[in-house]
Amino acid sequence: MALNQSHRCLIQSRFEMLFSRIARRSLNRCRWLFVFRDEHQQVVSSSLFRSPTDTEKALGCRENYSWASHAIHGFGRRPYHQSSSVVEEQLDPFSLVENELTVLANRLREMVIAEVPKLASAAEYFFKMGVEGKRFRPTVLLLMATALNLPIPRPAADDMVGDLSTELRRRQQCIAEITEMIHVASLLHDDVLDDADTRRGIGSLNFVMGNKLAVLAGDFLLSRACVALASLKNTEVVSLLARVVEHLVTGETMQMTTTSEQRCSMEYYLQKTYYKTASLISNSCKAIALLAGQTTEVSMLAYEYGKNLGLAYQLIDDVLDFTGTSTSLGKGSLSDIHHGIVTAPILYAMEEFPQLHAVVDRGFDNPADVDLALDYLGKSRGIQKTRELAAKHASLAAAAIDSLPESDDEDVQRSRRALVDLTQRVITRMK
Repeated sequence: MALNQSHRCLIQSRFEMLFSRIARRSLNRCRWLFVFRDEHQQVVSSSLFRSPTDTEKALGCRENYSWASHAIHGFGRRPYHQSSSVVEEQLDPFSLVENELTVLANRLREMVIAEVPKLASAAEYFFKMGVEGKRFRPTVLLLMATALNLPIPRPAADDMVGDLSTELRRRQQCIAEITEMIHVASLLHDDVLDDADTRRGIGSLNFVMGNKLAVLAGDFLLSRACVALASLKNTEVVSLLARVVEHLVTGETMQMTTTSEQRCSMEYYLQKTYYKTASLISNSCKAIALLAGQTTEVSMLAYEYGKNLGLAYQLIDDVLDFTGTSTSLGKGSLSDIHHGIVTAPILYAMEEFPQLHAVVDRGFDNPADVDLALDYLGKSRGIQKTRELAAKHASLAAAAIDSLPESDDEDVQRSRRALVDLTQRVITRMK
């Protein structure tokens, strides 16, 4: 099922139209720029804001980031002041929120019910039991909600605290549901763009039901996410998640329309990776903090955790695309290079073997060029250096959690430890 230009334009326009009427605010926050220079990475502080002109000049979109990271100044890994029982306890991050994940899964299946049977089947395709995926993003967001369960001064009668706490948790669960719907919608559209035939170990929706229905199912999930988002009645949160959808479209467009110079740029690759992967989890983490009424500083720490965790996750995904198998990944291995997509391992290999540039420029249409690129990659430190970069982002994510205001609450401590544990699971996973 080949995809022509009209299909690509249709998907992009639908992404943009679905959120075009949602309010947007400029985000005023300090930026920390992470500059890559040769073999070294230098962190520099900046409180300058990018103007639309800067952004349009670079990418043709409203907001631009210099990646890989907003470095977190003053972050040192400091131990929590916890009771020994909490410290010694072995944690499984997913089991801590297992009951909530079950509730969320059932609620998501109810939210994607459609009047038209064919659309209903398509929309629930990846929400059916057994194919829900890792449920990684909802897990992170539910853990973050508990990790930020800090005392917040507000005038309220004592007998109202319980009701407020329950209502807040439900709203934060709603963010997890919205995030998962946006994520699955992006997968459906990506599979159409990539002409993929497998996803999560089964046939991709576009392969099973066709491109048109897959696009419409993605649109339907985004519309349901819009309705849920509007129900929160929080303009700043609406703005954050609307921007996420804009980033998804921007990232996909960046991937489709690279110049020869951009294909060989680590900075361009990392910015695209932020848009396609890290923006969703980082802004959703921030939304969790905003709903709880947290300070700007705490909200930015939540954002930094999500952003660096998302970047680390994608970097390891890019490694596994070369080292994993189709069975372990649930999708085809060597998928990126066969689609002409240059990722971090190849970019690092090019630093050691400049002659690889000519191969990359040819676009990997020739199987012999794919074999040649893999040969150079095998002789290089590309895989190792990508893992090292992922580990640096994982460390920054953990540092963000360590820098949250201290708490003596054992549930808070346990959730924070689980979030730190996830940073290690992300970089050591095999699938």
